[in-house]
Amino acid sequence: MIYFDSAATSFLKPPAVKQAVSEAFDTLGSPGRGGHPLSLAAGRSVFHCRTQLAELFGLDDPARVCFAYNATDALSTAIFGLFAPGDHVITTALEHNSVLRPLFLLQDQGLELTILPADEQGRICYDDFSSALRENTRAVVCTHASNVTGNGLDLARIGAFCQQNGLLFVVDASQSAGVLPINMKEQNISVLCFTGHKGLFGPQGTGGLCVAEGVEIRPLKVGGSGIHSFDRHHPADYPERLEAGTMNAPGIAGLSAGLDFIAQTGLDAIREREEALARRFYLGIRDLPGVIVYGDMDAPLRTAVVAMNLAGEDAGAVADALAEDYGICTRAGAHCAPLMHHALGTVEQGIVRFSFSYFNTEDEIDTAIGAIRALIGA
Repeated sequence: MIYFDSAATSFLKPPAVKQAVSEAFDTLGSPGRGGHPLSLAAGRSVFHCRTQLAELFGLDDPARVCFAYNATDALSTAIFGLFAPGDHVITTALEHNSVLRPLFLLQDQGLELTILPADEQGRICYDDFSSALRENTRAVVCTHASNVTGNGLDLARIGAFCQQNGLLFVVDASQSAGVLPINMKEQNISVLCFTGHKGLFGPQGTGGLCVAEGVEIRPLKVGGSGIHSFDRHHPADYPERLEAGTMNAPGIAGLSAGLDFIAQTGLDAIREREEALARRFYLGIRDLPGVIVYGDMDAPLRTAVVAMNLAGEDAGAVADALAEDYGICTRAGAHCAPLMHHALGTVEQGIVRFSFSYFNTEDEIDTAIGAIRALIGA
């Protein structure tokens, strides 16, 4: 099997991740739920992972790294915990439903929403942010990189706009965490939402949100916290403020191992290898008859994604043929990003997305190029 679906989940992971999860079942209790050695060991493990994430994302206080189950959980926590009817929020057509659906639900309740359009290559115009500004604008909420095309947004530029206009800046880093450089202070990010199971090489069921100093988020969930048990209200201090219930200690241990791999290998080395693999695939298929590639492949900021179609062929049928005949795993369809498909004109056909990993090989890329050639009879 050849796995080219890392934008969904990094199935290919460092061996240490699996080892860390397995060891956690033998060595960790429940963090914050007792003073015995197993609970204390879990607490130390979780805090270490907070520290790693704070360092990776340029956040001064590890206590403001709050764990969640995934980016969807983190984004819902941030969006529902920051905005209210009467607020105005700016977002983009590049967004995943993890951003769009919470905003649409709030829009039904009185939130004002502006969605900046994307062109036929899935790019936005940065001047549109200024045009969308209103007196009641509260925030910009946007992705760092499109999960359909791989094209990235300039967070420093958007963050500077937010800082100049007193706006919150909420970033969906699902596709970029562990691949593209992120520094919350330098990019003026208020809340960074991430998932553990993609570029951070962690297990599914891990993720979180990093909250800048001075940003207060209403909890989406309240309940058990392990502290202040006689208080009627959930703890107000971070990270417990946003972490109701028992957390996924084995998963966080695995995430920590993934972060170790990134630190040891180097973010630049990971990005450069993944970009080289994506470029190799793109150059191998771009001139084939009937092949359509979407997005700006020459953009300076990209993740390792190539979105393509075969003219006249349903994306799902192409992905099925790749899987059944060549053992190649891709992702076809709408990718939970409906507005991007409207911009690209692929609502009916869908798109076949190839997304590459540091652990893929050049031979696998060449096999995929050969499979595309065979499908079109070239």
